[in-house]
Amino acid sequence: MALAALLCAGCASTAAAPAPEPPPEGPFDYQLGGAYTPAAGVATVVRDSTGRPEPGLYSVCYVNAFQTQPQDRERWLEEHPDLVLRSADGEPVADPDWPDEYLLDTSTAGRRGRIADLVGGTVRTCDERGFHAVEFDNLDSFTRSDGALTADDNLALAAELVADAHGRGMAAAQKNAAEAAGRAREEAGFDFAVAEECVAFDECGAYTGVYGDGVLVVEYPDTLGTALARVCGAPGTPPRTILRDRDLLTSGEEGHLRESC
Repeated sequence: MALAALLCAGCASTAAAPAPEPPPEGPFDYQLGGAYTPAAGVATVVRDSTGRPEPGLYSVCYVNAFQTQPQDRERWLEEHPDLVLRSADGEPVADPDWPDEYLLDTSTAGRRGRIADLVGGTVRTCDERGFHAVEFDNLDSFTRSDGALTADDNLALAAELVADAHGRGMAAAQKNAAEAAGRAREEAGFDFAVAEECVAFDECGAYTGVYGDGVLVVEYPDTLGTALARVCGAPGTPPRTILRDRDLLTSGEEGHLRESC
């Protein structure tokens, strides 16, 4: 009996931790442009890491994990210059669509470990503020690196980031990169996905084939090209699909738009 008790003494410590809960069923809101009171019925809200979770709702913390935030790019250049991807002439490589964001250099295990430590500080803040999950943006930065980075590089970093989130009891969301969804789920361990414009570009199946209904879809009027109501009931449109203004303005600002399936 004593031996059995001794043998089981470590059982609790070796048992797998319960999987973090993904977002619940129901509508969501995408509030990266600033926080505001969600509409009635909203179950999940996504906010920037500089913000706070919405009391009583499942809250996802946005983290730019593979590129620098505009307000932080000079800090990266000054304090961690070797972690910023460089072109052949030594200049920082910027995202062509977001030129005030620099790509992070995920090409070596050493750099990935240091990036994970730095991004992990933001994840820790999200956790301390009470967020339930983290959305890691720009997994697809390798597609903008002119071959300097690979999907393998970014997925290896993603695995470190997801493990950190899971260690804190937080779920982790893959952001975009439809072509990598299967590997992102299997190799990095993402729990759900946040997909921009997958209806517009016919990519939603790549996500739902991996995550089922665990896909939060954000569409924009300029690329959707039709009324949201016309696509909500269409085969292949994930049930949690919303239409937002491109600038993600707060409620009350001129131009604010949020519609939901």
